[in-house]
Amino acid sequence: MKTEDQAWRDLQAHASAQLRSGFAERALRVARGPQAATWREFNVHAAKQLRPGFAERVLRAARAAADVPSLTSQFALSAATAAVCLAAVIFVQDRSAQLADERNLADWQLIVMSANDAQDFDSL
Repeated sequence: MKTEDQAWRDLQAHASAQLRSGFAERALRVARGPQAATWREFNVHAAKQLRPGFAERVLRAARAAADVPSLTSQFALSAATAAVCLAAVIFVQDRSAQLADERNLADWQLIVMSANDAQDFDSL
C-alpha cells in the first residue's frame, strides 16, 4: 500500500508529464505582463493613431460639456427646497396640534363623564 506522500509524488509526476515543455516560463511571462519595451511600443503605436491636437479638442469639449448652473437656477432650486421644507413643517405641526386637540377632548370627555357619574351617585 502506498503512503500518502508517495501518492502525492506520483500525482505530481503524472501531472508534470502532461504539461508541454516551457509551460512554467510561459505562465510566468503572462503573470508578469508586458515588459517595459513592449509598453513603449504600445505607446508609440497609439500616438500614431491620434491626430494632432487631440488632447486640446478633448479638453475643449469637456469644458463645454461642464455647463455651470446659472445663479437664477441655483436660486430657484433653493427656493423650491425651502418651500418643500416649509410645507413639511406646517403639515407636521398641524397634524401634531390636531392629535393634541383630540387627546385633550377625549380627556375632557372622561372628566365630564366622571363628574356626571359622581353627580348621579350623589343624587341617590
